[in-house]
Amino acid sequence: MVVIKKNPEIFLKELKRHYDVVMRIPSSEYLKKPDFVIVDPKSGKKIKVSFVTMDDGQFAGVVYDETS
Repeated sequence: MVVIKKNPEIFLKELKRHYDVVMRIPSSEYLKKPDFVIVDPKSGKKIKVSFVTMDDGQFAGVVYDETS
């Protein structure tokens, strides 16, 4: 897992600019082991983010949720 120190809202806007499917899904199994976590250095707010791929390797989208 990678930790990125950046404003989470700005990071999500950038993701939405590049990917068609970016969804907040709190109960997603993909977020149990996220690909990366965005941490706001000022507020400490954290967002878990995972890329979702199909069984055949096709990209399906990005899921995210806030952590406490």
